[in-house]
Amino acid sequence: MSDVRVIIQRDSEREERVVTTGTTAAELFAGERSVIAARVAGELKDLSYQVQDGETVEGVEISSEDGLNILRHSTAHVMAQAVQELFPEAKLGIGPPVKDGFYYDFDVDKPFHPDDLKAIEKKMQEIQKRGQRFSRRVVTDDEAREELADEPYKLELIGLKGSASHDDGADVEVGAGELTIYDNLDAKTGDLCWKDLCRGPHLPTTRNIPAFKLMRNAAAYWRGSEKNPMLQRIYGTAWPSKEELKAHLEFLAEAEKRDHRKLGSELDLFSIPEQIGSGLAVFHPKGGIIRRVMEDYSRRRHEEEGYEFVYTPHATKGKLFETSGHLDWYADGMYPPMQLDEGVDYYLKPMNCPMHNLIFDARGRSYRELPLRLFEFGTVYRYEKSGVVHGLTRARGFTQDDAHIYCTREQMSEELDKTLTFVLNLLRDYGLTDFYLELSTKDPEKFVGSDEAWEEATETLRQVAEKQNLELVADPGGAAFYGPKISVQARDAIGRTWQMSTIQLDFNLPERFDLEYTAVDGSKTRPVMIHRALFGSIERFFAVLLEHYAGAFPAWLAPVQAVGIPVGDAHVQYLEEFAAEARRKGLRVEVDASSDRMQKKIRTQQKQKVPFMIIVGDEDMHAGTVSFRYRDGSQENGIPRDQALAKLVDVVERRIQV
Repeated sequence: MSDVRVIIQRDSEREERVVTTGTTAAELFAGERSVIAARVAGELKDLSYQVQDGETVEGVEISSEDGLNILRHSTAHVMAQAVQELFPEAKLGIGPPVKDGFYYDFDVDKPFHPDDLKAIEKKMQEIQKRGQRFSRRVVTDDEAREELADEPYKLELIGLKGSASHDDGADVEVGAGELTIYDNLDAKTGDLCWKDLCRGPHLPTTRNIPAFKLMRNAAAYWRGSEKNPMLQRIYGTAWPSKEELKAHLEFLAEAEKRDHRKLGSELDLFSIPEQIGSGLAVFHPKGGIIRRVMEDYSRRRHEEEGYEFVYTPHATKGKLFETSGHLDWYADGMYPPMQLDEGVDYYLKPMNCPMHNLIFDARGRSYRELPLRLFEFGTVYRYEKSGVVHGLTRARGFTQDDAHIYCTREQMSEELDKTLTFVLNLLRDYGLTDFYLELSTKDPEKFVGSDEAWEEATETLRQVAEKQNLELVADPGGAAFYGPKISVQARDAIGRTWQMSTIQLDFNLPERFDLEYTAVDGSKTRPVMIHRALFGSIERFFAVLLEHYAGAFPAWLAPVQAVGIPVGDAHVQYLEEFAAEARRKGLRVEVDASSDRMQKKIRTQQKQKVPFMIIVGDEDMHAGTVSFRYRDGSQENGIPRDQALAKLVDVVERRIQV
């Protein structure tokens, strides 16, 4: 038996080893229990893979991104096996790993019941304990069709070989090369227990699945298309340890408490009436206060930074979006046209930049006016698919805090630097402080303009981002069609990441709109255009802050900053006078003069997450003082009225949390 030489890669260390022909990756990493697969020449392989002479082999640990995907996809197979053991008529769809978990789609006669999920999870535990081996087998297209003749959805996937999409998860089943089926084999006898069309790789055995849980089921169209049959999707999660699973479930419980849709209803902030339509929200009075305060503060800060406010209509002739290129590249995300004025197509606007270009172009511009910073709270409309609409975070109608900056090539770097610094500081003012940056580069299939312009724009943004001394993450191919962008990614109070502000550098739209200014030498020169949305959308930012603060907004944003709680009816007038004085200072203070007992009033205001409760009884009234009760239940008694008012004003002005 001949020898083969392989290199084992561990981070930056390389170890050359001579092994016998037929040695598997599992044998290379014997004793390393955290290694569950191998990477060979950039491709993921099962541990049963036999290494070849000259190959570089890297162990894939279960806690790595690839390792988690393999763990979760293997668990999806176990779930599908459990479903078919319990529901033999179930037809298999697709079961890819997703963020923090996995799902599998099934065609069944009736939707799964919560009790069904309990039975499926119990059956999965049995399969896991059996230690069935995942065994890879190469098959021809015809062999696969013969073996899977009773699985119509798998037969469709076989026909997609070489063109399967990552978007709908089909690429986990079939790739561009050979077809493979994974058999689940009995650990003792080697008998076939179950099989599935799959690219792999998988864990060595079902015993390598440390911890999992089924979460919920939902309806889903086959491969995401409304033209296809409706299937039943079961979601689950899997982790490298029981402790990590427990932590994840606790995180989900906390996230559920913070769900902006739930809090929006409980705190009477907004609703999405069915009569208006999916993804189209209305703000109630209390939500309207928060939104107005958010916008007013943003307006003031923009004015201080030299932005000028503009307003544009909600609809426009289609010709405008032909000029901008949106009808070529973005039509799927737009509402369909309205035919007016004897057959002219009008569209609801999906973004504001084309209209801002027309404002720039409305008259001649001089270099003396640049940089010209145009800003708008502009409402836009995008026809998101019903399956992705989610409260205020993924809506069909929303208001962007949109700015477009026109500057010279020489001003470009400084203006970008100032813009990014302004964006980060303003986000900090709203209470978000943990950031990293993402640099989105050209999609080679979806762009306008020259490669040289894209390279210059991308490198300029890279240099600007690096000045902030924040982590910079690459997003290859993630740019809009007209230019690269920096995205500010913010982590909230429980560590979730939200994409916030975006800054895009655009050499192309000024060209498409033939924008010009008069340079120092009198020549006509093309400006550079910077697109900048700070919140992204008011609605989405509102939702992020609502979840970040779990509804307990700092006093400056809270719809009601303080509520007077009288010990008895005799104390109501005193509190009304205090509240009137507070309102004259611009504070939002109310008095609960209802017939409820004092303790019930306190519980009510705690549920409404009011920052301050101002309690007054005989002692306070005679002394000219008030008592503060805070959200955490602590209390500060006997505060003179003028000091109490000064404290409220100070907390609001300094935008601090209490």
